[in-house]
Amino acid sequence: MTTDTQANNNQIEQFLTFELAGEAYGVDILKVQEIRGWEAVRIIPNTPSFIKGVLNLRGSVVPIVDLRERFSLEHSEYSQKTVVIVLCVKHRNSTFVMGIVADAVSDVLDIRLEDIKKAPNFGTKIDTRYMRGMHVYKKNMIMLLDVDKLLNPDELESLDSLE
Repeated sequence: MTTDTQANNNQIEQFLTFELAGEAYGVDILKVQEIRGWEAVRIIPNTPSFIKGVLNLRGSVVPIVDLRERFSLEHSEYSQKTVVIVLCVKHRNSTFVMGIVADAVSDVLDIRLEDIKKAPNFGTKIDTRYMRGMHVYKKNMIMLLDVDKLLNPDELESLDSLE
């Protein structure tokens, strides 16, 4: 018989990995609705600069977040490899759809929960609230994101009016 601890150590989750400014990131595959090529978005006034605008996705208005800007990374022009990963995000008791801009999609990885390391604590200067943890894969560090925390409640409230 296995104990609950042993069962938890053997649990596996799948993560979609993608590139952003030369670094690897991952999101829970169960949160991914689809992957699309970059296309022009409708700009919405008075939104934070990292919200690039919205797309009409089969009748739904979907906000598009540029993670490079969200994470204060260097700016890069969008190319043919640039993708939008459409995610289902939970906020309070509801679910909504948003897209994140990534440089390129990499792979889908099976990761054991015990192999996910806690996000390091850098103090108050560096914001790690978006991170679920870290995973080492083939000598590379992959930052696993908690997509439900990519937007804070105030930013979500401003997007509620778009629906």
